[in-house]
Amino acid sequence: MPQGQPESVPQDGLTTRQRRNRPLLMVHTGDGKGKSTAAFGLALRGWNQGWSVGVFQFVKNAKWRIGEQTAFETLGALHDEQGTGGPIEWHKMGSGWSWSRQAGSESDHAAQAADGWQEIKRRLLAQTHGLYVLDEFTYPINWGWVDIDDVVSTLAERTGHQHVVITGRRADPKLLEAADLVTEMTCVKHPMDVGQKGQRGIEW
Repeated sequence: MPQGQPESVPQDGLTTRQRRNRPLLMVHTGDGKGKSTAAFGLALRGWNQGWSVGVFQFVKNAKWRIGEQTAFETLGALHDEQGTGGPIEWHKMGSGWSWSRQAGSESDHAAQAADGWQEIKRRLLAQTHGLYVLDEFTYPINWGWVDIDDVVSTLAERTGHQHVVITGRRADPKLLEAADLVTEMTCVKHPMDVGQKGQRGIEW
């Protein structure tokens, strides 16, 4: 796509403007690093456009504070104080499973994830945000905590101008089929391969 020009234009009856501004469902999946990082990059662009941005983390421990959260909360405060950019909300939708198991049974974690998805559904119905980042949302789907058919139908039926980006490994084939944009991160080489642990400014 040189200079952002599509290779073909469908005969769908839409104007160029309508087609260009169509809200997208995006999925960042694969075993490589960078899925969430890319989604947060999109969120920065959305903030700059004045969109309301909602970030919803489904797996990371609620006590785990990544650098992007601090940065986005600072940008949200800047918007509130000076009107720069757009409003930003950051929510932890579960007790977290990424690096340490939290207290509670699996059914507790499943219930929290289901409640988090119900909150997102309410926001989609109300057209609360211009961009939703559903970070590591593939995992509660894969674990059966959130119904994939409900996810696909809800996102397909959303109204207004609401972009959604979902991150996480092993995205469900139904989600990939429904998405407008799918990027698969492939791990070619990683510092962990030679025993190097995550470090400040790179992993968080």
